Amino acid sequence: MNPREQSMNPNEPSKENTAGILRLFVYGTLKRGCWNHDRFCWGVLDVQEAVVRGRLYEMPSGIPVLQVPEDDILARGTADPLADVATQARFAEDLASILEPVPESATASDCGPVYGELLTFDDPETRLPAIDRLEGFHPGSPSLYRRVLVPVWANEAVLPAWLYVCEAQVSSRLRPLGSSYWPR
Repeated sequence: MNPREQSMNPNEPSKENTAGILRLFVYGTLKRGCWNHDRFCWGVLDVQEAVVRGRLYEMPSGIPVLQVPEDDILARGTADPLADVATQARFAEDLASILEPVPESATASDCGPVYGELLTFDDPETRLPAIDRLEGFHPGSPSLYRRVLVPVWANEAVLPAWLYVCEAQVSSRLRPLGSSYWPR
């Protein structure tokens, strides 16, 4: 099996939460009802409607890609899931006190609200490598997407969460989706 197509094994029990909580904002094929959700997101602890600031584009295949303002990026993903979860936890302590609660009131350039889902997992050592492979994210190497930590608004709170974005030079060659939701 191609490593990019490897999914989580639903017959394998979830790991004990020894490493912390992973939050992942999804806006495309990992959302509930989309084809990659059941393969990669089984065992999710919580799913909430959520919003980030950004702009959606569409690849010729119909797959969405997201670009977020560079100023919103709190950290960049690495090959170490435990270090990334620790980074997320550090930002969680102070994030709510430094950001406005409504993303629509904090626009930058041509970015606006992008709606998706905030997924919470307790198995980052298994989850992140599998989803990184799916998204073509290879830290330190050329990648289709990069994983970044950004503020996410859900249930009137702001939390740091990882999401996958395209590089600016890639999005400049894509068609803007013209919507805050995918699928339209």
